[in-house]
Amino acid sequence: MVCRSCGDSVAQAKAPAHVVPGGLPREALLADILVKKYADHLPLYRQAQMLARQGVTIDRATLAGWVGRAAGYLKPIVDRQKAELLKSDRLFVDETTAKVLAPSSGKTKTGYLWAMVRDDRPHGGVDPPAIVYSYMPGRGGMWAAKLLGEYHGILQVDGYEAYG
Repeated sequence: MVCRSCGDSVAQAKAPAHVVPGGLPREALLADILVKKYADHLPLYRQAQMLARQGVTIDRATLAGWVGRAAGYLKPIVDRQKAELLKSDRLFVDETTAKVLAPSSGKTKTGYLWAMVRDDRPHGGVDPPAIVYSYMPGRGGMWAAKLLGEYHGILQVDGYEAYG
């Protein structure tokens, strides 16, 4: 783009920042990796094998780093979804175990994925169904309180006492 009043110089807008600055992957590749991992349940080591068959050598640790960076960019969206869910009249919440790496030990420990779900269609609700997963290191009452904050609607849960 040339600005006629600025002289004969050419100005170019800055390119948008990428999730992996200076790296190879662009957002379309990162989205593909995330969908394969989380929607299609295809582990990163198998994705690395698939890429290698196509002549692209990317190790699992690199893919994991990209997944982590992409998760950081998606966090504001997840936070907004969670805030919207907490405005719902009814929620279903449940937690399940997840093996996670313990920092600096090379071993795994048990963490918990908490699912917060809304689907009011059977009750005449107009809000779309939604789900947000939150990782927490425990499943006691303090973690339920951290997840739900000041929620005051109807909470459907199993009989676990942490939801009291």
